[in-house]
Amino acid sequence: MAETGVSAAASTGRLADKPGAWVDLGLTLPIFLAYHVGVVFLRVQNATDIVTAPLLKLAEGDRTAYVGITAGIGLAFATVFWFVGRGQALRPRKFLQIALEGVLYAFLMRFGAGFLVDKIFAGNIKEQGPLVGMVMSLGAGFYEELAFRVLLFGLGAKLLVWLVARERYGLFTVGVRPSLRAMTLMFVWAAVAAAAFSGVHYVGAYGDPFQLTTFTFRMFLGLALTLIYATRGFAAAVWTHALYDVWVLVLPH
Repeated sequence: MAETGVSAAASTGRLADKPGAWVDLGLTLPIFLAYHVGVVFLRVQNATDIVTAPLLKLAEGDRTAYVGITAGIGLAFATVFWFVGRGQALRPRKFLQIALEGVLYAFLMRFGAGFLVDKIFAGNIKEQGPLVGMVMSLGAGFYEELAFRVLLFGLGAKLLVWLVARERYGLFTVGVRPSLRAMTLMFVWAAVAAAAFSGVHYVGAYGDPFQLTTFTFRMFLGLALTLIYATRGFAAAVWTHALYDVWVLVLPH
């Protein structure tokens, strides 16, 4: 029997295929788990992380219990994926593909940054050491992409287009041609979301001193990550963001 819809796309496993929603989320699970295991021992936290504090409260401050709960979340997701995400095979080569895409996109972003700023601005986190930089990079990759690409841009753009242009469709959906008005709204909202993404780096305990140059630079990075999210999916944006931050915060340059 011929396969249709998501099942057909998922079963082909072609490199050009954008992962289905469940596969997309599953591909980010290693980053999510590694961040949450590391963050509790280093006592640092990404500004957009709204999960660690409730988990610690649930564990009553016990780190062993916290790690157990975190592992339980991973197991629960794997169980849900097994039953609900049927037809969306999570192949090991897909992890490799997304990781390699992340490396490529991170390299292009890092290379392009050299044309915008003389020195990559690492901020205060790098002063905390490479391990903190690694964990915070993973947290930024997952939570900032969830907050600014999926929620603020993704859902926000759909809502804005529906309210103003009265159109409903997925972002960059094949075969769907949004109106010029809808496309304009999406691009404007992408800039707003990228500006919010840039601005969050100047608040909180690890916030950087505000500079127009670094704000503009981070806004362009936000737009690049938005493009990756819209065309390649959430996982690709998460891995790109995390690997880019590792390059800036951990690796010597």
